[in-house]
Order: sequence, then C-alpha cells, then structure tokens
Amino acid sequence: MSETSIQFENIISQCRELFSKKLQDYGPAWRVLRPSSITDQIYIKVNRIRTLQMTGKKMVDESEEDEFVAIINYSIIALIQLEKGFSNDFNENKEEILKLYDHYAAEARQLMERKNHDYGEAWRDMRISSITDLIYQKVLRTKQIEDNQGVTVVSEGLDANYFDMLNYSVFCLIKFSEKKNSIESQN
Repeated sequence: MSETSIQFENIISQCRELFSKKLQDYGPAWRVLRPSSITDQIYIKVNRIRTLQMTGKKMVDESEEDEFVAIINYSIIALIQLEKGFSNDFNENKEEILKLYDHYAAEARQLMERKNHDYGEAWRDMRISSITDLIYQKVLRTKQIEDNQGVTVVSEGLDANYFDMLNYSVFCLIKFSEKKNSIESQN
C-alpha cells in the first residue's frame, strides 16, 4: 500500500470514528435531508474554510481541519442518500449505515489511487487554499446539476462530484498532518 493510501486510511478512520459517535448520539437523523440540503451543508463548510483562509480571523472555535472532516462525512452521507433516497424514518440499522460508509470510503480510496497514478500526485505540490477552491468549484457545480434536476449534457454526475470533494478534503487533511508532523520534528 502506498504512503498516500495509508494516510488516506488514517484520515478516513478518524472521520468514521466521529461519524460513528454522532450516529450513536443522534441516530441517522440526516436521513431526512434531501441531497440539495446536504450539498448546501458542504457549501457552508467550504465557504467558511475560504473565509478563514482569506481573512485569517476565526470567531467560532472550529478549525479548518474540523470543516474538512465534515465535508468528508457529508460527502459520504450524500453518496448514501443518492443510493437510498431520503427518508422520514431514521430508525435504520446503524451497522448497515456503517457498512455503507465503509463501502463509499473504499470506493473513494480506489478512485484516489487511480487518479494519483495518472496525475502523479500533483496535489502534493498544491496549496491547501487551491484545493479548497477546487472543492468550492465542485460544490457549485453540484448545486447547478441539482438545479437542473440532475440532467447534464457532458458532465459527470452528482456522485463524481461528491467523491472529488471527499478526496480533495482528505488531501487537505494529509497536508495539515504533514505540516504538523514537520513542525513537531523540528522541536
């Protein structure tokens, strides 16, 4: 397994742990959300990250890293909702939901590995702010596809955009982790 795949698994493991704890606290209440509502949640998160990056001022005690974790989890929620549809009944089997989480996380990792092969891990030379802008662009594209009732002429569908937002968020968290590790090793 490549270093990036190991880093991916570590990030997803942390995201899944939070997802699982929230699933325990709230149940799958997110099952009532329509896909457009999930997209708007991702929009809120990435817009906040961009604001923090551009202003350098934070007034709520949540970090950029926390917001990227939320984007990962909301992206997986969106993929689950695309498969299952939204529901007014959220008394679903938590083990089944966690299996779906794992399924989409594994699909995302496989996609990341294929793209990293073809693109030569170009993301490693990018700034976090640039990757954030790509996530922002993807969420705007997703909103447009939803506004068009899912009809596209030549573009990828909703699921491809959610997978990209998920993977770009993982890349940002890997970059944050590497920066933190670099600082710690210097001290």
